[in-house]
Amino acid sequence: MTTLGIDVGGSGIKGAPVDLAAGDLAENRYRLETPQPATVKSVVDTVALVAKRFGPAESVGITFPGVVVEGVVRTAANVDKAWTDAPAAELFAEAVGGPVTVINDADAAGIAEVTFGAGRGRRGTTLMLTFGTGIGSALFRDGRLVPNTEFGHLELHGEDAEVRASDRARDVEDLSWHDWAHRVQKYLRHVEGLLQPDLMIIGGGVSKKAEKFLPLIETRTPVVPAMLQNNAGIIGAALAASGRA
Repeated sequence: MTTLGIDVGGSGIKGAPVDLAAGDLAENRYRLETPQPATVKSVVDTVALVAKRFGPAESVGITFPGVVVEGVVRTAANVDKAWTDAPAAELFAEAVGGPVTVINDADAAGIAEVTFGAGRGRRGTTLMLTFGTGIGSALFRDGRLVPNTEFGHLELHGEDAEVRASDRARDVEDLSWHDWAHRVQKYLRHVEGLLQPDLMIIGGGVSKKAEKFLPLIETRTPVVPAMLQNNAGIIGAALAASGRA
């Protein structure tokens, strides 16, 4: 029996069994497009298809792009609004045929990075920021998670920061890496001024292209790319399901 991690994102739902000793995927991940609109039933059905790909698991961890409190979704910025107050853990458990742990997607990615990646062994305040459809955040103090932060929704120039600085904004507005890095720098400096972190980790799919934008960004706080890149959410979900988070 294995521990399965499933990462629900605004554009894709991907999963894989996880080797919790090595902090890596035990098999190649399987990905399906996130249904549009991302209604409760369509997302639950897609998660079930991803889980079915790998067969029975000892435990299943599932991320969600919103605030999750005791298995219930409290916010749904980048999926259908019907998800607000939906009993996600109950719905996913019925779909996959066993108990699940549901956790905010950025929190899961941060847990993976603090356990196995760029934040491993770091003291002080570590901030993980995931740039994708939106901007997710995970805050740690001496390796301990402060759950469900939503720093992607800080106001910047009169609107949510993620509207201007997410990877989706870069794609939709066809921004050059230079222009997008300028926006990200303004956002990071704003967060830096509020939290005074000791380290900022940049995750999400864009972390695979860190060399294109990180050298263009100047902050007082060290900023590094996620080591686990876009697999961090899957690994962190599995860690949460195993009780190691």
